[in-house]
This record gives sequence, C-alpha cells and structure tokens, in this order.
Amino acid sequence: MANIKQQKKRNRRSLKQRDTNIRYRSTVRSGMKRLTTAVTEGESITPEQAAEMVKTIDRAAARGALHKNTAARRKARVARLVTRAV
Repeated sequence: MANIKQQKKRNRRSLKQRDTNIRYRSTVRSGMKRLTTAVTEGESITPEQAAEMVKTIDRAAARGALHKNTAARRKARVARLVTRAV
C-alpha cells in the first residue's frame, strides 16, 4: 500500500481508468462477436451496423482503451465481414 498521498490518489485514478478501459474493450469485443456470429449464421449485416461498430472502435481508440493499430485491424475485420455477408 502506498504511503504518499499523491500515490494513493494515482492508485484510485488508475483503478477508475482501468474500469473504463475494460468497459470500452468489452463493448468492442461483444460487438465484434455479434457481427461474426451473424455472418456465420448467414444473416446479412447492414451498413449502419458496420458503421456503428467502426464508431465504437474509433471511440475506444481515442480514449486510449485500444491501440491505434489494434483499432485499425478490428475495423478492417468489420469491413471484411461486411463484404463476406453480402
């Protein structure tokens, strides 16, 4: 446990930030899973669904929850899923 006041505050802030990052990453993961299962079951993905997923990925990357290259890779996967679903 930290003894210094500033370090205690930093620990509190990092725990709060960790929860936020987990929430963003979880949202991206569940959205990707939803899209992939839809494609494997033969359902079509609307462009609006893909755009919403890309927007979510961009938001997570802007917040720092995802690395920018990870975000780019996931967006490419969404685009690939859209073309496969058509």
